[in-house]
Amino acid sequence: MYCPKSGVLSSPKKRWERIEKCLKEEGIEYDFVQSESSGSVDRLVKMLINNGYKTLLIVGGDSALNDAVNCLMQIDQQKREEIALGVIPNGMMNDFAHFWELKEDDVEQAVKYLKQRRIRKIDLGCIRYTNKEGEKCRRYFLNCINIGLVATIMNLRRQTRHYFGSRTLSFLFSFVLMIFQRMEYKMHLKINTDEIKRKVMTVCIGNAPGYGQTPNAVPYNGMLDVSVVYHPEMTQLFEGIYLFVRGKFLNHRSVHPYRTQKVSVLSADHAMVGIDGRMMNTPVGEFTVGVEQEVINFLIPT
Repeated sequence: MYCPKSGVLSSPKKRWERIEKCLKEEGIEYDFVQSESSGSVDRLVKMLINNGYKTLLIVGGDSALNDAVNCLMQIDQQKREEIALGVIPNGMMNDFAHFWELKEDDVEQAVKYLKQRRIRKIDLGCIRYTNKEGEKCRRYFLNCINIGLVATIMNLRRQTRHYFGSRTLSFLFSFVLMIFQRMEYKMHLKINTDEIKRKVMTVCIGNAPGYGQTPNAVPYNGMLDVSVVYHPEMTQLFEGIYLFVRGKFLNHRSVHPYRTQKVSVLSADHAMVGIDGRMMNTPVGEFTVGVEQEVINFLIPT
């Protein structure tokens, strides 16, 4: 499934022509479908599953993968065991693909990896919550859930990358814009035996590296990594940005890391919630985040 990357700097047609050339050169047989919008990924994945396809290749980013795994989790386990999911990074955010060292500018290598069909069972995180209509809901994620300021930054990052194209520039510009955002939120969290009841700037719950906020998380150990960030002083804030860009986020004095199988969010007043880089409707009241172990067959590099 091809999910074109929008934005002024992208050329969806040329991008697909390059990918198609690689697939043909490797002798890979495939059927092509293209999503018209983010909302169509769900419909197309369901169509492919119902038509008996056993390998689903998403040419897209974290959000498209998120839609795909949520479709897979709606079918029974026996049928899901027969299906393998793979990715060629092509979205605005490709952090889950980057975890497996799949890069946007090396399509040829990604296709060669996929052809080898090496499968690893991976974990999914799951948020269970109540929506505004009072319905009990769940949503799965591959990478992370953000609660608070970084959820807002991730939303800004998606928007600014349409204009900047560069991952780093869009993220840095988003950090500049955050001075106009609310900086802290009153939260009540339970993580393992710890109970946190105070003002918090942001929380990241990662099944994978979490856009650099849970850098030690891996999607195959049955655990979630959690980073709780208290509101630092302004000088510490800039230090935190520096450590974030350098990949040493956990070294910052305001970051409190945990490893757990479950996080209970008893309250997070007015805090935005993002899941795999996309904003979700803010849950009403309490919600929990857990992990489901080895539930998806994922195609990985050798």
